[in-house]
Amino acid sequence: MIDGVDVVETIHPDSDSSLFHEMLIGPCETWPLKTGGEPRRVELSNNYCDTGCCGGVFVTTERRGALVVWTWENTDDIRVRLPPDSHFDAEPYDAELNRFAADHSWEEPVDTAARLLARELAVLGWYRRWNCPPPPPGLGVRVGGRGEKAHLTMRFRVEDSSLPTAWRHHTMAVTGNEPAEDQVRRFAERIANSDPRTSAQPGP
Repeated sequence: MIDGVDVVETIHPDSDSSLFHEMLIGPCETWPLKTGGEPRRVELSNNYCDTGCCGGVFVTTERRGALVVWTWENTDDIRVRLPPDSHFDAEPYDAELNRFAADHSWEEPVDTAARLLARELAVLGWYRRWNCPPPPPGLGVRVGGRGEKAHLTMRFRVEDSSLPTAWRHHTMAVTGNEPAEDQVRRFAERIANSDPRTSAQPGP
């Protein structure tokens, strides 16, 4: 919402959001809309398909002095009139992202566990230790089912040409019967010293 207007809905009605939950699990600095000195092109919406095929709405964010500037792009329908560049004061912009990052009141146990696991993986340096490619935002942690089937999937690639597929994953069940911190600690300890080429499950 910018000045009371849902800009993406106006440009690309009935589209699907491209900002997934796992993109907001890791540290705020890794979030798509966190803006630094270099321009960053962020996909905001799509047509339930690959945007390279069917198009979507993008915004390029850039910090210019005391301002954060968003430049809009629509590859879904170029006939749609785009809004002018959006300008935000950088200080309240950063403050709003930090406020959201600190608000955990909405979380279910599986969401809390996902956040804590991403933080633990960053502290452990697990990906670097096993020579895995740099992880995506959220450090490859994804929330699976909820309720009695709540679980997390830690998805990653390993660099080993002898493997039939480089994709591997660990899965962690999450219950509401004990603190998420304890569940994450046990999970992190279990995988910390395990070789992902043999301990993790193959496939996406």
